[in-house]
Amino acid sequence: MASILIVDDAAFMRMMIKDILSKNGYTVVGEAENGIKAVEKFKELNPDLVIMDITMPEMDGIQAVKQIKSLNAAAKIIMCSAMGQQAMVIESIQAGARDFIVKPFQAERVLEAVKKVVG
Repeated sequence: MASILIVDDAAFMRMMIKDILSKNGYTVVGEAENGIKAVEKFKELNPDLVIMDITMPEMDGIQAVKQIKSLNAAAKIIMCSAMGQQAMVIESIQAGARDFIVKPFQAERVLEAVKKVVG
């Protein structure tokens, strides 16, 4: 099963996503609370997929996507956004994200996005 890195500045959000994924057989190999840590963890863990929040302190999700894509053009990333962040979602897709999920999460939608991106 796919190895996944979860990036969100809210610990409870990471926990929610981790719960959904691990219950469905995916392996969460790491977590990060901002874009800087996300890039470090990506280098260290080389996960099959990154689930990345857009709005975070220190470095936002869009910048992190650009950095990760420059490290590995084949990196697979799904963005998480709150309602009303369409412009940022579009920007992150242009930066190389494959899909996005909107908060509050529905387990089915998270799994559907993950399956679509990593199979």
